[in-house]
Amino acid sequence: MSSQVSSAPRQGLNPRQAETVERLLAAGDQELREVGVDGLTVRTVALRAGVSAATAYTYLSSKNHLFAELFLRLLTDTDPPVPTGKDAVERVQSVIRQTMGSLGSSPELAAGATLALLSTDPDVARLRLRIGAEFVERFRGALGDGADPVVLEALALTFSGALLQAGMGLMTYTEMGERLDAVVATILRGNV
Repeated sequence: MSSQVSSAPRQGLNPRQAETVERLLAAGDQELREVGVDGLTVRTVALRAGVSAATAYTYLSSKNHLFAELFLRLLTDTDPPVPTGKDAVERVQSVIRQTMGSLGSSPELAAGATLALLSTDPDVARLRLRIGAEFVERFRGALGDGADPVVLEALALTFSGALLQAGMGLMTYTEMGERLDAVVATILRGNV
């Protein structure tokens, strides 16, 4: 069953549905922080939100779908990174460090999102595209007008690989943001 959260725009939900979605996402965030990725189920989130499991599954097709929704919310509901620096390299580096810092503030969500975004759930697939587009827009904003599409793609591919490595616990998100400084400089300055 395809859920209404990602298959229809949030604006298309009636007020009662939108309130239910908000309660489910808030409950999912709380549940994730308290019991972790392995202890969370859509049923326990429904219980915490005060709705039936059937209602929860109307909006969330799976645990992975919940994690992807929460991940997208973390990206879009917080203030977007403000590019700082004297040139494109420094601006992109600052956006990456700010984004990684934001992701590092919620290690439980980062762990869940890493698994979720690799899943084959169709609702997650739609969210994966929105998440990727969010990252590309952040890079485009840091690069300014006339950003080379090939450079944007290289940054997006590099960043998604770094997210996977951080999500696997190879290093923290903050450490990964710092490590990406040299990679960004190489991509943008053309050093190979």
